[in-house]
Amino acid sequence: MLFLTLFRAAPYSLKVIRLFFASSCLALISGCATDVVSRTEHSEVLSSLRALRAENARLEARLEKLEAQQLLATTRAAQVKTTNNQSAPAMTGRFTSSAPTTSAAPAPITKATTSADALPPLAVVKLKPRRENAPKLPTVVEVSEPPETISNTGPSDDNGEADDPNEPSAASLAENQFERGLEMMKTGNSTAGITQLDQFATDWPRHPKADNALYFAGLALMAQKDFQPASERFERVAAQYPAGDAVLDSMLKLADCRLKLNRASEARATWQKIVSTFPGTSAAAQAQARLSNSAAKLLGEPNPAAP
Repeated sequence: MLFLTLFRAAPYSLKVIRLFFASSCLALISGCATDVVSRTEHSEVLSSLRALRAENARLEARLEKLEAQQLLATTRAAQVKTTNNQSAPAMTGRFTSSAPTTSAAPAPITKATTSADALPPLAVVKLKPRRENAPKLPTVVEVSEPPETISNTGPSDDNGEADDPNEPSAASLAENQFERGLEMMKTGNSTAGITQLDQFATDWPRHPKADNALYFAGLALMAQKDFQPASERFERVAAQYPAGDAVLDSMLKLADCRLKLNRASEARATWQKIVSTFPGTSAAAQAQARLSNSAAKLLGEPNPAAP
C-alpha cells in the first residue's frame, strides 16, 4: 500500500521505483531472518535453563540422602559405643584373672557411608584357661580265670612236662578221633561209633567238627530207634553251636524225634522256630511244609503238598 501511495503521489521514474522496491524487499527479508534467529536462540536458552534446574534438583535430593545416611551411621556408632561401655564392667568382674579388656576405637567418619558398610566396633577379650587336674579314672580291673569249659580245648597232661616234638599234634589227634568214629559207623559198629563221637565232642568242645560229631551220633541213635538220647544230642547242637553248619539239620531231626516221642506240640514249636529264625532257607521251607501237614492232620483233611 505504501508503494502504491508513493507511486500515485509523485511521478517517479521506473528505475527509481525498481530500486526502491528492491531495497524494501531486502529490508523485509533481513527483518524476517533476524526474527527467526532470535526465536531459535531463545528456545535453546530455555532448554538449557530447564536442564540446569533438573540437575540442580537431582543434586539436592542426593545431598539430602547422603546427609540422612551419615546421621544414621553416627547414631548407630554412638549406640554401640554406649553398649560396650555398659558391658565392660560386668565382663571385667566375671573374668578377674584374665588379661585387661581392650576395645578398638571406632574410626572417624570422613565420608558418607551406607548402613551396610557401617560395622560395629568389636571388643577383644583374652581368656586364660583354668588349670585343673584331669579327673581320675578307675584303672583297677578285676581279673578272673576263664571257665573250665572254655579254657580246656582238648585233653592235656597234668604233669606239666613239655610235649615231645615227635608226638602228633593236638589237631591231628582230634581229627583222627573224629574219623575213627565215622569209620566205626560205616562198618556197622554204631554203638562204638556213637561212643567215639560223644567222646570227641567232650574232649574237643571248640573243634569245628564238634557239632557234626553230635549230629552224626544223634542220627545213629535215631536209626536204633533211641529217640530220647538222639533228641538230647540234637538239643546240644542247637544250644552250644547256634552258628554251626549242623544246627538247621539238627533242629529238623529234633522235631522228628519229639514227634516220635508223642510230643507233637514241642515238634511244632521247633518247626515254627526254624521258620522264624532262618527264613528263606531250605530248612525253613521243610519246616513250613511239616507245619502245614501237621495242621491238616489235626483238622482231619489230607494235605497234597506234604512231602
